[in-house]
Amino acid sequence: MRLGVLDVGSNTIHLQVVDTHPGARPNPTFNYKEELRLTEFLTPDNEINAQGIETLRKTIKRAVDEARRVKVEELLPFATSALREANNGEAIIKAMNSDFEIDLQVLSGEDEAKLTFLAARRWFGWSSGRLLVVDIGGGSLEIGVGVDESPEVATSLPLGASRLTQKFLSGDPYTEKGIRAMREHIESQLESVLPALVKHQDTDRAIATSKTLRTLARLCGDWFDGNGKTIKVDAIRKISSRLSGMSYDERARLPGVSGNRARQIVAGAYVTESVMRNLDLRELEICPWALREGVVLKWMDWMESGSEFHKPIK
Repeated sequence: MRLGVLDVGSNTIHLQVVDTHPGARPNPTFNYKEELRLTEFLTPDNEINAQGIETLRKTIKRAVDEARRVKVEELLPFATSALREANNGEAIIKAMNSDFEIDLQVLSGEDEAKLTFLAARRWFGWSSGRLLVVDIGGGSLEIGVGVDESPEVATSLPLGASRLTQKFLSGDPYTEKGIRAMREHIESQLESVLPALVKHQDTDRAIATSKTLRTLARLCGDWFDGNGKTIKVDAIRKISSRLSGMSYDERARLPGVSGNRARQIVAGAYVTESVMRNLDLRELEICPWALREGVVLKWMDWMESGSEFHKPIK
């Protein structure tokens, strides 16, 4: 079966096409991605403005057209924090579903954490023991902890790299004042979930997913001892400081850092450093699978059980 996962995120719209069947590993066959940065279209009233809605409409249309072109049999579209939190998000989604005959659904932050955790569990297997999974997106940070396929703790905080960059960071390089205010905000947000997470510090493996964390792992490998597949706490501490002192152009020239990623990699690095320090994590291990793979795996599980989840793309 050919599935298309349409991820309408805070930074990008990403269509990932996989071929799979019940019990099989999802085999990626096609990717289509466009930068969107929905948070930049938010009004002071926390609504996505007319320009943002029109840009979103055109981008979704192109993604749906691509899904049809590559003969996707089932489209699984979902939206994350930007549309979830916008005051007019529900109306926008209703209009998109009507216009393009899709079933775009909003994932809660807890759902994001659970699906990402499922993907990491399936990737590493039962022998990996208790997992702590960290995912940094454009709009939010998700953390899940547990020994099963469903985490015992699944939490989401508004600490996405794009969101923090837009709210706190200005100048080129970013100002020390902005960096300091952002770090204080990150610490304050993390305090609210630490009591639930601290008791799970005795995890067997700490896992990192998402493009931001994969990019940071690569920098750890390039700048310090490492293979690009792990993030060590000492390395991320040094990387955070080094990145914050660089200009946009200097960051954009780094291997593996796109133009969009160059804007927000500083925020992502400080969130990572804060999570690792507060949870006393010495190392994060990169997992290639994340939220989109979790959506596919969950859908296939439901298919095996005979449940219905989404309508087919028309």
